[in-house]
Amino acid sequence: MTPPRARSSSSAKSWKQAKPAEVVLITGPEGLLVDRAVARVQSAVRGKHAEVEVTRVEANSYEPGTLARLASPSLFEEPRVVTVVGLSEANELATKDVLGYLSAPEPDVVLILCHGGGNRAKKVVDTAKTVPGALWVDCPAIKRDNDLLSFVAAEFADAGRTISTRGAQLLVDAFGSDLRELAASCAQLIADIPGDVDVEDVKRYHGGRAEASGFEVADAVVSRDAGRALLTLRQALDSGVDPIPLLAAIAMKIRSLAKVSVANGPSGQVAKELGMPPWMVDQARRQLRAWNPDDLAAVIVEIAAADVALKGGVEIADKIYGRTADPIYTMERLVATACLPR
Repeated sequence: MTPPRARSSSSAKSWKQAKPAEVVLITGPEGLLVDRAVARVQSAVRGKHAEVEVTRVEANSYEPGTLARLASPSLFEEPRVVTVVGLSEANELATKDVLGYLSAPEPDVVLILCHGGGNRAKKVVDTAKTVPGALWVDCPAIKRDNDLLSFVAAEFADAGRTISTRGAQLLVDAFGSDLRELAASCAQLIADIPGDVDVEDVKRYHGGRAEASGFEVADAVVSRDAGRALLTLRQALDSGVDPIPLLAAIAMKIRSLAKVSVANGPSGQVAKELGMPPWMVDQARRQLRAWNPDDLAAVIVEIAAADVALKGGVEIADKIYGRTADPIYTMERLVATACLPR
């Protein structure tokens, strides 16, 4: 059970490379990937020791001596996995006990430390990286469109399946950067649809959300089709879709247009520079024919104002709109500003 000792590595591994070690440090705010990394480590230990004792400790409500008790040598030296979660919100007692433990880890214990980011308990993170044989797994937030597309493709590849680029984009447009929902939607498609998955499959399963929400609204906005944009917007809002994801989808599309508008060179070169797939660069260039720099700048300003208004900026909303803006009015104003020529 005892992992071989080696020099700790300062280079982070991905969640797919998580494996047992005396100390496994998992950093980053992407909760789904953190959970997957923890599960991989626990599963690997269980694969060798079916009766392994697995415990979980919340760092923000930690009581003194808990780690020492859970990790203390047992009479029969049974392997144990102790997971300390929420170190980014740890109380002082948790920080003190974990630091003390790291000075002399128990050989029959796998200690998993989860830190979501920030300065609290940062000394624990820095110290854990120096422990001989420690494994560092990093789970950074996945927000960029290209990274989300890669995540979707990887979900299908891991299942021995493929999804078309357009289908993957539709999923990303529908679920945004909510990685848990994105992963769940991938799992549903993989389970229910035999063979490769295409855009029509995604529409059939997630059409209500994908078409009457961000994807259709944003697509109509960047096409400057005011009638279709306002119609799909009202359909989405009337069906209960939250306006903030709608705004995020529009913002993502407009950001892509803005980035491509100032980039020169072949699509492949621009795609590499901007972190976008080449087909998306070509699409943005076609859509830019309907835009001029002043209109693009105006809608970027309007997106920023709408973001503030939707997230509670009452004073700014009053100043911009002349009254407290409700979500429907905010979104309709944004769509009209984007679609109608100035």
